[in-house]
Amino acid sequence: MSTVDWQGKHVTVAGLGVSGIPAARALHERGALVTVVNDGDDERARAQAAELEALGITVRLGDGATLPPSTELVVTAPGWQPDKPLFLAAAEAGVPVWGDVELAWRLRGDNGKKAAPWLAVTGTNGKTTTVRMLASILEAAGLRTAAVGNIGVSLLDAVLGDTEYDVLAVELSSYQLHWAPSLRAHSAAVLNLAPDHLDWHGSMEAYAADKGRVYEGNTVACVYNVADPATEDLVREADVEEGCRAIGFTLGAPGPSQLGVVDGILVDRAFVANRQKQAQELAEVSDVDPPAPHNIANALAAAALARAFGVEPAAVRDGLRAFRPDAHRIEHVADIGEVAYVDDSKATNTHATEASLAAYDSIVWIAGGLAKGATFDELVIGAAKRLRGVVLMGADRALIHEALTRHAPEVPVVDLDRTDTGAMSEAVARAAELARPGDTVLLAPACASMDMFTNYNKRGEAFADAVRARADESA
Repeated sequence: MSTVDWQGKHVTVAGLGVSGIPAARALHERGALVTVVNDGDDERARAQAAELEALGITVRLGDGATLPPSTELVVTAPGWQPDKPLFLAAAEAGVPVWGDVELAWRLRGDNGKKAAPWLAVTGTNGKTTTVRMLASILEAAGLRTAAVGNIGVSLLDAVLGDTEYDVLAVELSSYQLHWAPSLRAHSAAVLNLAPDHLDWHGSMEAYAADKGRVYEGNTVACVYNVADPATEDLVREADVEEGCRAIGFTLGAPGPSQLGVVDGILVDRAFVANRQKQAQELAEVSDVDPPAPHNIANALAAAALARAFGVEPAAVRDGLRAFRPDAHRIEHVADIGEVAYVDDSKATNTHATEASLAAYDSIVWIAGGLAKGATFDELVIGAAKRLRGVVLMGADRALIHEALTRHAPEVPVVDLDRTDTGAMSEAVARAAELARPGDTVLLAPACASMDMFTNYNKRGEAFADAVRARADESA
């Protein structure tokens, strides 16, 4: 709940967009004197600035480095790096910096509505799917809920809007958690930890520490991945409320205080009367779409958070059955000549791609893009036996090619030295030449997309369009 007197308070909002605009509006409505600073000065930014200036909010485009005079608080978009001059100046002046999540947490209930508890999810991969699964389960239980946060729905809009929620399913990135010091969730999960965004955080240790913030102050459950000991370490290090429990999830048979899988059934040995002897059936593996191993793990994490909130087993089953994954997440596009074509463009790092490759037995792999400082040796070593062939594209494809040469020299590789709009069509065509009946042509790039595409969605759409065009030719 907000205890801040915003009237006349000088607040600088760093960044326009999904988080910055709602933050500026909310603060202005509460009487704060708001200045928005933004690095960009393009047509879209100017249009957004005009809307805010019409309300009386000051906007400075093309100047996100300088701290405006008299600033008493900075509220930042999550992606702005901590070493930006704006934040260094704020630290030197003793000005606190909050993220949009921190602001939403402090403003919840500010409009007279009941402050809904948060069930929070973070991790290197699987956050969006897990949060959407969780929201589906909560809805199946008859609860008023929404999937919000890093999923693209502003938390500020959720906590300050007209709808009074019973509980929120909240996706949180490491960026958002970095700037959210007072967040205290009902229950939270860290799905997994793997090197990612290290250019932003500076080190794996700092990245993990920011992920671990999601456990601070939890009241009921800290959910961790039994297969990823680093997530359990974060639970041990967290300062939680008395009585808060550590709850594990595993793809194997669960021990006490865990959820897991037995004979194709998702079972709960955590939220039952006798954890030593009793197991509660929740759903079948076939209720999870798609039933790839890492997606079953997502379902178990979502189920654990829902059960921590008191949801009955039948709602877990019904929610998982009703859930449909977003596009570009292990999405089956078509079968052509007994070869499956699967779009996992969302696999933008090696950890996500490792999980994607593990879901299929014989693969023609389409990969490459912006590596973001990643290395690919371990990924290739783990996947080598599954690879029929590889098609590489994008700016940092040579890094993957070198790893393949070192660890899978027998696997044929097609290296596409082009970045034009027809590159994906050629990649699909060359992959089809390598594939045999029973294979899967898998787009799982292990890299970001911005060297060739606006985002991973556009990359996935280009793949799907090329596959469907090929299917039409084969019909």
